[in-house]
Amino acid sequence: MTHIITSLCVRDGSCVSVCPVECIVPGKPQDEYPWFYIDPETCIDCGACIPECPFHAIYPEDDVPEAFLAMGGEVQSAPAGTPGFTEPFDGHDYKGAPVHLDHTRRCDADEELDLTQDIQANYDFFSDGPGYAALMDE
Repeated sequence: MTHIITSLCVRDGSCVSVCPVECIVPGKPQDEYPWFYIDPETCIDCGACIPECPFHAIYPEDDVPEAFLAMGGEVQSAPAGTPGFTEPFDGHDYKGAPVHLDHTRRCDADEELDLTQDIQANYDFFSDGPGYAALMDE
């Protein structure tokens, strides 16, 4: 089993700093891969990333919620062209550097989200997407 970063990720990056096997990669190009991704082949399931994420975007694969109940105001990101994801998000990562996402939406209080849809996106990033090659631009 691996851990999954869901669409509640707004690229804070604190998870990367605590991963002992360096298997967390920021998605690039960002319009296609808006959040961070965990390599399912390298993840050792230590769970260090879970409490580090201030946005509660990371779960063990078997625990990704099918019915996540939003408190209201959570930011959810998606690839460009996803219907309903039209708001920009501006924030900062854990080091204070600016973060800008073009394709987000704010969740309403008591809105129910199926985050299990994000599981396949995590696998696809490494099997069909850029995977570790995304680090070459850093």
